Amino acid sequence: MINNKKISKFAISIIEDLQKNKFQGYLVGGCVRDLLCGLNPKDFDIATDATPEQVRKIFKASRIIGRRFKLVHVFNRSELIEVATFRSGEISSNDGELVKDQSGKIIRDNIWGNLDQDTYRRDFTVNALYYCPKTKKIIGHKDGMRDIHKKIIVSIGDPRKRFSEDPVRSLRAIRFSNKLKFKIDTKIKDAIYEKGHLLSSISNARIFDEFCKMFLSGMAEKNFNKLNSFGLSKFLITTEPEQNEFTRKLLTESLRNTDKRLTNNQSVTPGFLLAAFLWPQLIEKCSMKGDINLRKFFRSMDPILRSQQRITAIPRKFHSYIKDIWVLQLKLHSRIGKQPYKTLKHPRFRAAYDFMLIREKSSGETKSLGKWWTDFQKNDENLKKSLISSLKEKSQHESFKTFGFSQELR
Repeated sequence: MINNKKISKFAISIIEDLQKNKFQGYLVGGCVRDLLCGLNPKDFDIATDATPEQVRKIFKASRIIGRRFKLVHVFNRSELIEVATFRSGEISSNDGELVKDQSGKIIRDNIWGNLDQDTYRRDFTVNALYYCPKTKKIIGHKDGMRDIHKKIIVSIGDPRKRFSEDPVRSLRAIRFSNKLKFKIDTKIKDAIYEKGHLLSSISNARIFDEFCKMFLSGMAEKNFNKLNSFGLSKFLITTEPEQNEFTRKLLTESLRNTDKRLTNNQSVTPGFLLAAFLWPQLIEKCSMKGDINLRKFFRSMDPILRSQQRITAIPRKFHSYIKDIWVLQLKLHSRIGKQPYKTLKHPRFRAAYDFMLIREKSSGETKSLGKWWTDFQKNDENLKKSLISSLKEKSQHESFKTFGFSQELR
């Protein structure tokens, strides 16, 4: 049923080494689920009865990570495999390694158990299957295979309790349903509505990780729409999608652009999406009576990023990237003298140009600024000169206040 040729050779070698040392070793979770669904897994996770310390002794190229969930990263030159110890989750004889807060969220869970116990510590039945590449047998939750065939996401245990233990499971249910084209069980839907607000207690670093999984995997638009239908988008971005027609269209077009780039095997970055998502806030902050106040424009950038930072821990390297895209939106409207040549040489020009096209499409602008820059990029110096000289006096000195953002300021 599962073709071992689709499995990482490194992952198989780790399982073989664990078994040689008298420990159990299985592929588990998403990789098994995806293989059964005919998808190619991106990551291969391993579960074992060896403790993190025992795993560390077997593999020299490894490190123990995590406090909340202690596990081991085993690596070679090109791959990193996550090896987790079976967990019990039993509170009896708890020595402090299973800790919950007042809402029931698990803060630390490092009570080791056996495979059967570990099965019931997982989130959904489709993720609670274990595969041994040597015996080619699949074991685990009794309903796992059934729910894969039925194409439905079902919680292990009461989803309200499980989402209280880890609120991120609500995001995972949405992501898996779109990725696998599975339905979400009604009990899970009810739990998302009831427990979704608990996402506000999740660390911004973990939410950023979920942000990337949600929007940089080829299902950005579908994931966003489903998040919005459950009222969860506010836990990933600070911009309200329904703020106005332009904002709604801008977010949609940005997500579609990201999905399209992934389909075409082009690079994507969370920085671009964040620049697009937060742009409406920047425009709103710096607009005065329908015009752009430049001083407010520049002063508002950092506060907007800090506000988003409280939700998603945006890596520092993306801060300047986002601000460059924003500032270049102004420069793209300035086409006087040598300025277009300078703008064209900017390292963020291509990203800013792509965003400008998205803005133009979202606002319904008819000034054809996008076409002008599309032509200006052609390798024809005479064309470049004629494009600059053909601009009328009025367009040469476009309103310094609006920079052509009139549609977005409405």
